[in-house]
Amino acid sequence: MSVVVSLEDVGPCRKQLTVEVPAPAVEAETQRVVAEFGHKVRIPGFRQGKVPTKLVRQRYAKDIEREVIERLLPRYWRQAQAESSIDPLLPPEVDEVRDLQPGEPLTFVATVETRPQIELRNIRDFDLPNPSTDPGTVEVEDALEDVRRRVAGWVPVERPAARGDLVTAEITPLSGAHGEQGEQAAEPKTDTINVEVGDPNVWEELSLALSGLAAGQETTFTRRHEHPAQHPIEEGGEPVVHEQTFRVKATGIQERDLPPLDDAFAAKINPEFTRFDQLQEAMIRRLRQGKVEQRNEQRQKALLDQLRERHPFDLPQGVVRKEVESLVNDYAESLARRGVDLDHAGIDWNDVASDMQPLAERRVHARLLLDAIADAESIEVAEEEFERALAVLARAQNTSTPALRRALDEDGRLAAFRSQLRRDKTMRHLLGEEAADAAASPERVTES
Repeated sequence: MSVVVSLEDVGPCRKQLTVEVPAPAVEAETQRVVAEFGHKVRIPGFRQGKVPTKLVRQRYAKDIEREVIERLLPRYWRQAQAESSIDPLLPPEVDEVRDLQPGEPLTFVATVETRPQIELRNIRDFDLPNPSTDPGTVEVEDALEDVRRRVAGWVPVERPAARGDLVTAEITPLSGAHGEQGEQAAEPKTDTINVEVGDPNVWEELSLALSGLAAGQETTFTRRHEHPAQHPIEEGGEPVVHEQTFRVKATGIQERDLPPLDDAFAAKINPEFTRFDQLQEAMIRRLRQGKVEQRNEQRQKALLDQLRERHPFDLPQGVVRKEVESLVNDYAESLARRGVDLDHAGIDWNDVASDMQPLAERRVHARLLLDAIADAESIEVAEEEFERALAVLARAQNTSTPALRRALDEDGRLAAFRSQLRRDKTMRHLLGEEAADAAASPERVTES
């Protein structure tokens, strides 16, 4: 007996089903729930488990009805889904649930986001970038110099500070230092800091102020910076510019004591190296691997851009909204990790969501396309590939494979992990690459 009373389209990629649970099934479930309530409820005058059924039904009618509905809806939704052969992308939105009436069926209305019908066109010919993956001589020299600088010690010098020097300095805010409510700080505090002049992590204004100072000399500088909350995305919002003046005094200057690039240097970097050319070869391999990864990213991006351009279709807006929510949550977490007080940052989260919309649409578009291509090309992830990917991800997270499987399953991400492995495999297929280890990028559980 069919439980689907009606099925209709209520929008692009959106269907609405009216489902009817047969009266005998409703009554049978109601009796089971009443019996369970009768065993556990306590009513004065009756021993536990001996409360009359009629009294249990009267006293706990609403609780019993709620429990019956919560049990029946998932079960009969799955049956309705199988009968209608729909492929929902999200759990159903259930409403219009009728109150239970003795001897009557239970009806409810479920609305779901479904996969769009995608007519695949050209999925073979792509104009993909093919940059060289061989590092140049200058790149190798720069990489070796970077390692050399990182392992170098520091020695004091009697000269003005220059870019690359380590300066010990006293820094004091003079103006623009405000408390939470905007009040001027009563007593500016002087801090002693160690700064490498020109380091990307150091304020450029501070590096410029320190350049040319000898030990014992001081100067002032003004830092102009934009409120971080005004830039949720690359181009979002009007920045609010703050200015703050500081006094800085150099108290000591050191320069790097760079070691010579020889066999001893190579051994210091890696005890397995006995010659400097071994370090060079290892550096070339590392740079080449980085270039290969960059090349792969460029080719994948180009392929997805061309696929999306060739296959325009209406996107399931519920799925897009969920993706936007995920992106906004990720952004909020990144701000919190950077120390931003989200409650007082003045962020307009609606603007953030609006800025995230295009990226969310591109991701959803790509995922649906790759799934359709995987179906058309009969691409599947074998169980051994799936297990291997789980094992790799478990090692990366320093946990066991069974523990990771349980965690992903409890979070509802196990199926998403398998789907992403299938999309990754489809990408490799489209790029004409050999079937690589499905666990090549195990950390991308939900990435598109």
